[in-house]
Amino acid sequence: MTHNLDNLHARLVAVRDAIAAAERNHGRTPGAVALLAVSKTQPAQAIRAAAADGQRLFGENYLQEALAKMAELTDLDLEWHFIGPLQSNKTRPVAEHFAWVHGVDRLKLAERLSAQRPAALPPLNVCLQVNISAEDSKSGCRLDELPALARAVAALPGLRLRGLMAIPAPAEGLEQQRLPFHRLRQALEVLNADGMALDTLSMGMSDDLEAAIAEGATLVRVGSAIFGARQAKPENLSRSRRGAE
Repeated sequence: MTHNLDNLHARLVAVRDAIAAAERNHGRTPGAVALLAVSKTQPAQAIRAAAADGQRLFGENYLQEALAKMAELTDLDLEWHFIGPLQSNKTRPVAEHFAWVHGVDRLKLAERLSAQRPAALPPLNVCLQVNISAEDSKSGCRLDELPALARAVAALPGLRLRGLMAIPAPAEGLEQQRLPFHRLRQALEVLNADGMALDTLSMGMSDDLEAAIAEGATLVRVGSAIFGARQAKPENLSRSRRGAE
């Protein structure tokens, strides 16, 4: 782990440079794409080191692990994003401690988050997860379900619907990788044309970062490219690529 921390600055610079290059190459405004550092299974000291290098947004998949790290890092001004699959019986601590939730795919989940968001906190920012590649193993609503879900979630108090999130099936080559991201961008444009004011496309990880940025990503999720090899996962957790890199 010491080795990973020793190289963290260089890794973070490399990821930021890759984002900036993709913005330039695809006509995006410089700084239009935010970096969400996926810190799941990484220790608090790694997050502290990244924060010292200017990183503020961190994404977590595993609730209990995330809450422990939050408690240890209360002296830092960090923005915490919950990016993994969320069970209905675990919504309360997420509503109480996170600024963003990226994986809302059904109304029941949104209703619980809305009801459980403390009134003293700003609205909880949420992205609707879309199963953009129509994979049976993936979380997310279908594209045809999206308009009704978006309208219902946008009407809930305590929440602020910000946009859409997707994790497409892996694809080879830039053009093939762009196709599902293009569909997600089109879906967001349709919702906005219908009167919504969504501003976030949470899409893209290390392997498809350029394709996502080319298609309008405003937030990309990067983990091991920043922190190095991931630490052992907590027991009994899925190995699927459902939450983030």
